[in-house]
Amino acid sequence: MQEKLEQWINWVEYDEILETKHNAPNNILGLHEFGDGQVFTVYRPEALSIKVTDMKGKKEIELEETEKGSGFFGKYVKGKKYSAPYLLHIEYGPGNVVVTADPYCFKSIITDMDRYLFAEGKHFNIYDKLGAHPMEIEGVKGTHFAVWAPHARTVSVVGDFNMWDGRVNLMEIQDVSGIYELFIPGVEPGAVYKYKILSRTGEEIYKADPYANEAQLRPENASVVADIKGFKWTDEEWQKEKKKETRVSMIKKPMAIYECHLGSWKKKIEDDDNGFFTYKELAKKLGDYVKKMGYTHVELMGIAEHPFDGSWGYQVTGYYAPTSRYGEPKDFMYFINYMHSIGISVILDWVPAHFPRDAFGLGNFDGQPLYEHPDKRRGEHPDWGTYIFNFGKEEVSNFLIANALFWSREYHVDGLRVDAVASMLYLDYGKQDGDWLPNEDGGNENYDAINFFHRLNEIFEKEEPGTMIIAEESTAWAGVTSPTQLKGLGFLFKWNMGWMNDFLEYMKMDPYFRGPNHGMLTFSMQYAYSENFILVLSHDEVVHLKGSMIEKMPGLVEDKFANLRLAYGFMYGHPGKKLLFMGQEFAQYREWSEKRSLDWDVLDNPLNKSMQNFIKELNKLYKKYDAFYVNDEDEIGFQWMSCDRSDISVVSFVRRGSTKENQLLFLCNFTPVERKHMRFGVPCAGKYSLLLTSDDVKYGGRGIKNPKTIKSEKIGFDDQDNSIVLDLPPLSVSIYKFDYK
Repeated sequence: MQEKLEQWINWVEYDEILETKHNAPNNILGLHEFGDGQVFTVYRPEALSIKVTDMKGKKEIELEETEKGSGFFGKYVKGKKYSAPYLLHIEYGPGNVVVTADPYCFKSIITDMDRYLFAEGKHFNIYDKLGAHPMEIEGVKGTHFAVWAPHARTVSVVGDFNMWDGRVNLMEIQDVSGIYELFIPGVEPGAVYKYKILSRTGEEIYKADPYANEAQLRPENASVVADIKGFKWTDEEWQKEKKKETRVSMIKKPMAIYECHLGSWKKKIEDDDNGFFTYKELAKKLGDYVKKMGYTHVELMGIAEHPFDGSWGYQVTGYYAPTSRYGEPKDFMYFINYMHSIGISVILDWVPAHFPRDAFGLGNFDGQPLYEHPDKRRGEHPDWGTYIFNFGKEEVSNFLIANALFWSREYHVDGLRVDAVASMLYLDYGKQDGDWLPNEDGGNENYDAINFFHRLNEIFEKEEPGTMIIAEESTAWAGVTSPTQLKGLGFLFKWNMGWMNDFLEYMKMDPYFRGPNHGMLTFSMQYAYSENFILVLSHDEVVHLKGSMIEKMPGLVEDKFANLRLAYGFMYGHPGKKLLFMGQEFAQYREWSEKRSLDWDVLDNPLNKSMQNFIKELNKLYKKYDAFYVNDEDEIGFQWMSCDRSDISVVSFVRRGSTKENQLLFLCNFTPVERKHMRFGVPCAGKYSLLLTSDDVKYGGRGIKNPKTIKSEKIGFDDQDNSIVLDLPPLSVSIYKFDYK
């Protein structure tokens, strides 16, 4: 062996390379100047010989193995005629020669500013640096890998491109940041990979990439190199208009949301766990259906990659990867682009509260708690069997906020519905005494999570105006949708879980018992303006033996349908944006299951088809008359005409819009008894024109007739100076239009 090479090699580092325990392999591998010459060193286990040439295949030199079978090759070359990049010609056997640029001859692309901002929790484009990114450096095509693993002894990239051999592609740590990186020439999109991590205790761990843009289809769980740049978006005008939105303008707009689980909305092949339509196929099928039905938004459950179908996407392992169940990342971009082209906004469910324990996922990522809180009293959900994010760690907060921004910036989504907010706000959520750790003031508020929400919502309001952040929050926490400047959490909307629970309990009752429980119907108006609410009848209400919406309703078949039409009509009249889970718009009988398609065949039944048409008409009216939505958050938008007739379970109320024209009067009868010649107080004199009644025969009703237009009488009733008289059909909602005089 050459004397100069022996002088240059640090033999401690040499041993660490051979033992795969070196976290700064660039110190010893690659091309280095030494004295009046250059030193080449390469570590390729199993190689028989290695030659070096320039990028044109010239200036060939043969490297020498330090000791037979070591896999460590080197050569001192007098002079300085070589420069990076250069080619390695690696012989593994007769006729088996691999030619590649040397991964250890490229400079870092993780800058000092990257490391500083990430450590501060302020690098909101960190997904452009961490993860796997196909690129070209100095004319060499390959993939740059970077991962945060501060507790690791070493990290290697392993994949199908290096026979999953952790000795081949050791990564380089960047100072004290805990970020490891390596550019590997020749690795192309589609390559499968993981990170092999050697922990401080000597444990070897194989982890998927937290920032990966694609993942294998379950049950496989490796990450996949993906190029998500270059998609040809055609929604420039949509994005331009969205950027003009403000908190005030967004809460004034209509929102009729169709909540959807893509895998079970429709399946291409039933009884096949992978019989899904693709994102591209679903774009037109689902988009055209939602458009036809009159919805304004579609909300997608569980798009981020997840290993278990039964989690519905709420136990995430790939936060930056749309699930491969339905295709590739650019296919999902196509889906959103198509939705925008037909005027439909897209909301994603987003899960920053917790993550699963799967061995390849985020848990104990580098041999120690990294993404989760190290104290199990704050880092684990005992009921859910998951880990809780450590919101107080800057890099973890950065991971999550950057992820939220990623979906808005890279995929053009229009909103994120934040799952399980209550579990984040309360340190004792779902825990018994002794299983949780109080905050520094002895309380159960999670200050780190509160600060996280403040930052998230402030950043979105500044950086991504027009993208809604919605809280799924089930408690009485005050100020969820108040701006952070007013000491609120800063969300734009909150799911109204209280209304949902009370209203469904009321609707499930036999009408005979509704009278004594009248307050369950009317109480929601006591707090309707405390937050910016979305009224939800979500997937959670039609699973786990709760029954479908139609099966919740009391009575025989016709009464069930009448009850459900009434429920939907009342919901659309009540202040708050609207959300209905798929299948409930046509009164599917069975509970929802992620394992099968919706029961589209029930639309052969006239009652189900009529229910679908009723929802379509409600959505049409909802968008046409702004009295339905424009003053959802303002007390001026709603007024009870009568809410105290508990003995007969009848209510009437007014919805006010932006002008004196086209105001709405709702009349609801929650009993199966027709109320003949019933008088109702009305807010002003004039004509009241029927827009819709759920009792119409075309919707499956009895067809009790009233004049299309009713003129008010100067007879005081319900504390109003004027009133109207009509026959109120049983189990019905009727909507009348009128103008203020």
